[in-house]
Amino acid sequence: MLAVGSWDARAGSPRQQMASYPPAASQATTLGDTKIPIGWVDFCSRYRSECDVTALPSRDVQMTPQLWKTLVTINARVNAAIEPVSDMDHWGVAERWDFAEDGKGDCEDYVLVKRRALIAAGLPRQALLVTIVRDKKDEGHAVLTVKTDRGDFILDNQEDRILPWTATGYRFTKRQAQDNPNRWVDLQGGPAPSATAAR
Repeated sequence: MLAVGSWDARAGSPRQQMASYPPAASQATTLGDTKIPIGWVDFCSRYRSECDVTALPSRDVQMTPQLWKTLVTINARVNAAIEPVSDMDHWGVAERWDFAEDGKGDCEDYVLVKRRALIAAGLPRQALLVTIVRDKKDEGHAVLTVKTDRGDFILDNQEDRILPWTATGYRFTKRQAQDNPNRWVDLQGGPAPSATAAR
């Protein structure tokens, strides 16, 4: 059983994170529909079953000690299992989203593998959103947003800790809509307030 108490964002290892519990976090504001990333369009042409889905009502998951343990475990397992390789080095193209079946991939591939593993673990797809950000180097990057009743949490291959979205230091640009993974929504952008203050 996980200890429920104060959450230390400095806790780095999965074991340390599983011994803590996440704080309440806010939820990112959406600003309406936006352009679908070309990587998702190409992914859908190759993995039709992932995209030919029925729209479902938006749904957040309830954060529990068991869910937190599942998130931490899968995040750590996937981060350790995939060797980071750019799409150009891996596939000879600028952008290709895939499931890293050969153990190599870039940020979108980590996200897709985590999303698939969490769906297999019983989480609803409406709570698992592929998200595009500008990272701390102001470069494009993909992370997985998990929508919970305690706020939005981020699974990331550049950071072993699972953080509230406001603590990542990233600027959030777009993500999948909760009801339909083939609809993408604009996010409030700008650096998260607490991340800005921490710099």
